[in-house]
Amino acid sequence: MLKPLEDRVVVQPLEAEQTTASGLVIPDTAKEKPQEGKVLAVGPGRWDDEGSKRIPLDVKEGDIVLYSKYGGTEVKYDGEEYLVLSARDLLAVVEK
Repeated sequence: MLKPLEDRVVVQPLEAEQTTASGLVIPDTAKEKPQEGKVLAVGPGRWDDEGSKRIPLDVKEGDIVLYSKYGGTEVKYDGEEYLVLSARDLLAVVEK
């Protein structure tokens, strides 16, 4: 598995909705990029300004998060597609 460095997070994007609320099927060409995903791995955090201690991240493995639409780097690893995001690209944790 991928192990992110510093304040980076590995996210597996969740599939976008296939139909609208009224039941219309959305074709692949009209779908927006998903902005929701599951956190698979979390880095140890970045160093503070003095370089003496790490600042932990606010997310943990298994969290469902919302992330910036064009943030991060898309990575294909072992046949799966993932996003490697900086903690600053994460917008919110989805609580259910």
